[in-house]
Amino acid sequence: MKRSHIILIVLIATAIGVIISTVGDSSSYETFEVAIENPDREYHVVGTLTRMDEMKYEPEVDANLFTFFLQDSKGEVHEVVYYGTKPQDFERSEQVVIVGKMEGEQFNAQKILTKCPSKYTEDEVEVTEHVAQPKQNS
Repeated sequence: MKRSHIILIVLIATAIGVIISTVGDSSSYETFEVAIENPDREYHVVGTLTRMDEMKYEPEVDANLFTFFLQDSKGEVHEVVYYGTKPQDFERSEQVVIVGKMEGEQFNAQKILTKCPSKYTEDEVEVTEHVAQPKQNS
């Protein structure tokens, strides 16, 4: 075999390995029930805000701590902890997608995606992504 053929085979094998590892680690849309069963995996959970439960955001105390309650598609409600600032117009969100892992009964979100009605037209939905700050150990 020529040297160029060997290099090409190695590159193809490496590409296949990267693709397989990426597919195996990709997160999926799930419910809190599935996230509780697999606390080591990252999931996207879609839900709506529970208006009866309190949202806590006190920027004077900790500007990078926001907690709220989310109801998933099966009706299960859990507290969500997000180490970042509260997204603008969060209360207006029609639907919220949180990305993260379960820790006990709380869901630790790394990202929050909000779907709010557009302020310009009634038929459009505005989607905004918010990424948490790295958690600092004290």
